[in-house]
Amino acid sequence: MRLEDDPTIGRIREARHRISARFGHDAHRLVEYYRQLEEREGRRPPLEKKPAPEGKGA
Repeated sequence: MRLEDDPTIGRIREARHRISARFGHDAHRLVEYYRQLEEREGRRPPLEKKPAPEGKGA
């Protein structure tokens, strides 16, 4: 099955489009909304800690 034909992927894309449309497809407004949501809910998604490139560490 091609990715474009996967119904789950289609539903995810539709949901993302609806959410984006709520904010006029403005990435800055969308990010601000999510920041406020995180603050209100008191939780954040886990952040992946990437190692520093060699020679650039502390």
